[in-house]
Amino acid sequence: MGRAISLSAPVLVWYRMLLTAIILWAIVSIRREWRVYSRADFRRVSGIGVMFAIHWVAFYGSVKLANASIAMICLATSSIFTALLDPLMNKGKFNNKEIFLSLLAVAGVFCIYFLQPSVTTSHSMPNFEWGVLLGLIASIISAIFTVFNKPLTARYPARFLVFTEMGTGFLFLTLLAPFYIFYMPDEPLLPQNFDLLWLVLLAYCCTVWGQSLAMTALRTLSPFTISLSVNLEPVYGIVLAFLIYQENEQLGYGFYLGMILIFLSMILQVVLVMRQKRKARLLALKA
Repeated sequence: MGRAISLSAPVLVWYRMLLTAIILWAIVSIRREWRVYSRADFRRVSGIGVMFAIHWVAFYGSVKLANASIAMICLATSSIFTALLDPLMNKGKFNNKEIFLSLLAVAGVFCIYFLQPSVTTSHSMPNFEWGVLLGLIASIISAIFTVFNKPLTARYPARFLVFTEMGTGFLFLTLLAPFYIFYMPDEPLLPQNFDLLWLVLLAYCCTVWGQSLAMTALRTLSPFTISLSVNLEPVYGIVLAFLIYQENEQLGYGFYLGMILIFLSMILQVVLVMRQKRKARLLALKA
């Protein structure tokens, strides 16, 4: 959808957050899920909303400058940043296995960035390097707000949290809009052709449903496990990009080697999580 929508990344995200906030306002009102934040929690939620906005602008910027496959593969590195940030922010212990497995994802991005043939990128993706950089920025921010959201999900309804984060993210982009219009006066601001349809689907299906479910899952799952589910996005995302946009014609051997390493890290991480759960069940039975 990010590639199908003709709007630039900041404008696309502005519409996505606006439509999501409107839809969630209606749902939260009907379900009477309004709550009152403490001052500390409101500051945290507002900060997460700003991070959401920056994350999406970086992610869709990566899609526009490189392609959807590159952007989603870069997003799959979020697990390493979660493995590093979660213990630091929540005063836990580092898991050496998680860090080692996540380093495989970084090695995969290294292959994509440095082993992509210059002939391919110069013709089909002239801003390839910037696309990879924005994809990694989106991945880092994704890990940060996933960790920050974890304690909030135990105190507030998921949809109420997402509404506040989308609303504050929308206000943040609105405050920056005059500067964007001044420096990018030729960029279209209104949806064209089927853009509005894609934006509504993006807001309702991928954000209202997706983020609400992710918030609910955070109540019982760790941020690292949530990152594993994010790492599954490249699997179906790349398949769709190949089928719809024939992006396989834009990619060289470096991409496929990097993809193998990232998928290998995902598989090993899933095995690690399953082993940990199995051990926990055995200990519970013995007790």
